[in-house]
Amino acid sequence: MFDKPREVVARTCVAVGRCQLASLHALAASAAGSLVVLALLLLPVGVGFLLLPPAARALRAVSDRSRSRIARWTDVRVDAPEPLPADPGTNARKRSGAILADEGFWRDLGWAWLEPVAGGLLVAVPLALVEYGAFGALVQPFIWRLIDDGNWYAFVPVHTTATMLAALLLGLAFMAAGLLAAPAVLRLHARMGRPLLSAPRSTQLTRRIERLTDTRGRALDTLAAELRRVERDLHDGAQARLVALGMTLDRATRLLEKDPAAARELLLEVRGTSERALQDLRDLVHGIHPPVLADRGLGDAVRSLALDSFLDVHVAARLPGRHPAPVESAAYFAVSEALTNAAKHSGAREVHIALTHEDGLLRIVVTDDGHGGADLSRGTGLAGVRQRLDTFDGTLALHSPQGGPTTVTMEIPCALSSPKTSSC
Repeated sequence: MFDKPREVVARTCVAVGRCQLASLHALAASAAGSLVVLALLLLPVGVGFLLLPPAARALRAVSDRSRSRIARWTDVRVDAPEPLPADPGTNARKRSGAILADEGFWRDLGWAWLEPVAGGLLVAVPLALVEYGAFGALVQPFIWRLIDDGNWYAFVPVHTTATMLAALLLGLAFMAAGLLAAPAVLRLHARMGRPLLSAPRSTQLTRRIERLTDTRGRALDTLAAELRRVERDLHDGAQARLVALGMTLDRATRLLEKDPAAARELLLEVRGTSERALQDLRDLVHGIHPPVLADRGLGDAVRSLALDSFLDVHVAARLPGRHPAPVESAAYFAVSEALTNAAKHSGAREVHIALTHEDGLLRIVVTDDGHGGADLSRGTGLAGVRQRLDTFDGTLALHSPQGGPTTVTMEIPCALSSPKTSSC
């Protein structure tokens, strides 16, 4: 019963600690930015050409650390720029010239100068509230008798027991406000830094083109493999049964007048063969596009997966409408693979699935309470899911520390194809 309040308190305390680290990191960014500016100022006398490359690398290390912290602490995505140009075979002037021509370097420098002013002050707000609240709640009750009538805490003159209690309550309120504000401040801080920490738009477009070229080739290979699978399943399954059915019917026709009993047995066999052929076709269609997906939509289709799983699966679907059929199919099989992995490898007992659609992005989060340690580089399950999502320019992110929990976040950019409401 007390697990959730404890988790909330733990998360807010961790967020306050992260605000402290972010404020210290802002000082490091300012120091690295100052070193780069010094190198730029010394370029006319030649010393700057020797100082600029190491200073730029130090600044990039600080900005990379900030990007990694944003990714770990918040749900804000930051695309890192290309590595700084470095060629050991060139001289210092050429290396410095290449760095000066790099747009990512100038964006890092702009961030280093804005971070202490904007980001550093922002993350200091929860810290100030907690520290000032701690002074009112933990210090004022013991020192107010030792101070004259000029003792004030915020707007409360602390000179009586009643005002001391008021200061104590006000201090607790300040501490609670700082703790509760810390997670939101971290997210706002990440969004403020993202424009300058992200890769230049030209780099993002180049990466997007390369990715689309790669995913198009893989999509064609996947399509060809899928067609071969369908052809093989038809040949080995339904087609073989239909051929056998035709041959049995031919035999039954010849025996119909000579041996009606034998013909009847053959016709019963034909009925069983036709039922098996029909089941093969149904299984094949289900593997291509499940009927429940076409009839009920993604939310109900995922709920049917949850009912079929032996794990305790909770589904929260907040989808304001239907998505294009290929997108729903990719999302359905991605969730199916994630559930299969949780059942086979994680040792989980409970799985939570959340489906949302906001700002043109279908987002699916699958979280299990297993032992963690999942890795995209091992096995083909989640790697295959990533390839499936790549076809739609989607992404898959895996967070699975040792000891758990494992969280798989899948995002597919798409528009709604139907305004029909889908409630959870």
